[in-house]
Amino acid sequence: MGYAMSLVSRTALAAGLCTTATATFAEAPGWELLKGISIEEIVTETSYEVRKGFPDRLKNGVEGMELTGYAVPLTPGAEVRELILVSDMGLCPFCGSADHGASVQVNLDQPIVGLEEGARVTLRGDMKPVLDPETWQAAVLENAVLVAS
Repeated sequence: MGYAMSLVSRTALAAGLCTTATATFAEAPGWELLKGISIEEIVTETSYEVRKGFPDRLKNGVEGMELTGYAVPLTPGAEVRELILVSDMGLCPFCGSADHGASVQVNLDQPIVGLEEGARVTLRGDMKPVLDPETWQAAVLENAVLVAS
């Protein structure tokens, strides 16, 4: 009989979500929606699968969603096209654990020039679920634009 392991967590690269994130952003409507995503990792001797459960409002995506957080550019350079937005800059945005702050990958419609790591920003874009069963990434903010910094 094969070895099976099931691990349930509420975390992912795109929604590394936890209840310890600061109240400043973690309880905002966008972050609350992302905290509703559930992740179940299933590992057997022959397979790997990540099952995700999405709140009804997120199942088909959310157009024009605003989210405020701290920007962490994914690549160096003056023009930022992709970043991770985190709810709490004091917690690791790349750790993929429920012990760390809420985070979501953002793909910008137009690059932001001169964005400094850790800058507080508000972005608006289309929040889409990530259905790939081989990644913990659960959501991504697409076509995002800077609303405020």
